[in-house]
Amino acid sequence: MKTHIELIHSAIIPPAPADGLREIGAQVEFQGIVREMENGAAIPGLHYEAYEPMARLTLEKIFQELAAVHPCAEVHFIHRLGFVPVGEASLFIRVQSSHRQAALQMTAELINRLKADAPIWKSKTGSGGK
Repeated sequence: MKTHIELIHSAIIPPAPADGLREIGAQVEFQGIVREMENGAAIPGLHYEAYEPMARLTLEKIFQELAAVHPCAEVHFIHRLGFVPVGEASLFIRVQSSHRQAALQMTAELINRLKADAPIWKSKTGSGGK
């Protein structure tokens, strides 16, 4: 399985899918969008931090563990760091697989594992991203 991990400090621009993958029967894309309300209060956005070397290692481990159960051809993972304003994506995941069930389950479980295990943290911000 091919994996791509990007931890970036700018707006997420989803990459074009790879061409020529004739056995890909399913492509699932997920974008996590920052909501205006967090715990009942309006916010201008969220701030994300990561321990990048450990985040990359943890994500690779998660990908491999999930691929053993849900065989997929490729996972493209982008997480934005720093201030992310309301309405913009903080997370992009694309999973490609021969079959939809594996792609759907890989995506859902990856999001759950990301939140539970990866050293990436979010915090609410005041006005102006501070």
